[in-house]
Amino acid sequence: MAIDSVSRFLDGVGARRLADGEWGLTIPDQHPLDIGIRTVDGLLRIQGFAVPAADAPADADLLHWNRSSRLIRFARTRSGDVWVQADLLIEGVSEGAIDQVLGLVVEAARSARGVAYAPAQTRVGAASPWRRGPRRA
Repeated sequence: MAIDSVSRFLDGVGARRLADGEWGLTIPDQHPLDIGIRTVDGLLRIQGFAVPAADAPADADLLHWNRSSRLIRFARTRSGDVWVQADLLIEGVSEGAIDQVLGLVVEAARSARGVAYAPAQTRVGAASPWRRGPRRA
């Protein structure tokens, strides 16, 4: 799929063109999810802000989530914010693959937010959502 096809697909889902090979997509939600999409070094890079540092899980929890997820990964900035990221090879990528990975990024960010903003009693003990981690792709 050429860059023009990627652009057409992203335009079709409501993404904003920010620059050549860069788009922004906002998913309306209780906490709107801003996703950045860009082409660089033969990759289609997708990243979405999940949780601010003040509400972020421990490093061990993110590591556990990364070990149990596919295609997406959780990352932490130096300031402690948590992002969800994914990369696709631009060469031969299909609209279906882009759609699937965008959906996984949204789902992972929503899962992280759901746990971060859950009432305190659901965050501890055996019933903790951290133990389950995000759903697998």
